[in-house]
Amino acid sequence: MGIFQNGVKKTNLNFFQKLGRAITGKSKVDDDVLDALEEALLSSDMGVDTTLKVIENIEDRVQKDKYVDMEELTAIIRDEIANLMGPDGVVQPFDFSKKPYVMLIVGVNGVGKTTTIGKLAAMLGKQGKKVVIGAADTFRAAAVDQLDIWAKRAGADIVKQPMGSDPAAVAFDSVKSAVAKGADVVLIDTAGRLHNRVDLMNELTKIRNVIRRVVPDGPHEVLLVLDSTTGQNAFVQAREFSKATDVTALAVTKLDGSAKGGVVVGIVDQFRFPIKFLGIGEGVEDLKVFDKKAFVEDLFKLEDIQ
Repeated sequence: MGIFQNGVKKTNLNFFQKLGRAITGKSKVDDDVLDALEEALLSSDMGVDTTLKVIENIEDRVQKDKYVDMEELTAIIRDEIANLMGPDGVVQPFDFSKKPYVMLIVGVNGVGKTTTIGKLAAMLGKQGKKVVIGAADTFRAAAVDQLDIWAKRAGADIVKQPMGSDPAAVAFDSVKSAVAKGADVVLIDTAGRLHNRVDLMNELTKIRNVIRRVVPDGPHEVLLVLDSTTGQNAFVQAREFSKATDVTALAVTKLDGSAKGGVVVGIVDQFRFPIKFLGIGEGVEDLKVFDKKAFVEDLFKLEDIQ
């Protein structure tokens, strides 16, 4: 079984159900097949611009390659999607040459930031890395409590302050503590914020600036967490957060609960943010380091529906 197979199963089934009806009995890719392919890609929330790009490329290829059956068309689809998603291979999620490696985790409420931080801490702990978690979401007591549980589970240290404290002060203390303890990685949680709240978005700039007082080239990663089930709204969040702070990479969560796995492809194509992590379930092991080849193969795995 592919590493992302369970996470993208709903998208996979929905895609091939839509496409399969149009392709039955056909010996070539005609307008009906292309229309069905376009509908299937759009229903996965790949986005209009990316979908049209894929359709145009496939139309050019099938005219030249003389498509014969669904298996060959599927191979062409995988190839074209992979071409939109950057270099091959598994991404390098952390740069341990920088010590401490500082990650700032951002996103709107409810996307799974706190859980993602906990799973990252567990992933790093298994690698023998010393981790400090900064609980800079000082507006929500539940977030700090949740991080406390994750920190204990992962063997990580946590830096926190009373509710209502200045989030930038927590970030500053977290990085300072990490330096003093010789930690390898700092994971800084931030309050979930709506992308249209200018004051809260400006707070991210303040947090970034205080981190640089301790680690001049930090944060080394600004990880934007997006919920795949929100579909096209994830595009809006990616655009607005990239305006407010220097987003460097993405973690996309809740793929297992969504038929909208195409949003991963569309966001990478439109914004050129690398995806570093995919959340495909609730378990601690269900945050996976992104592998483009494995993801595209599992997303368009024909045998799953035969």
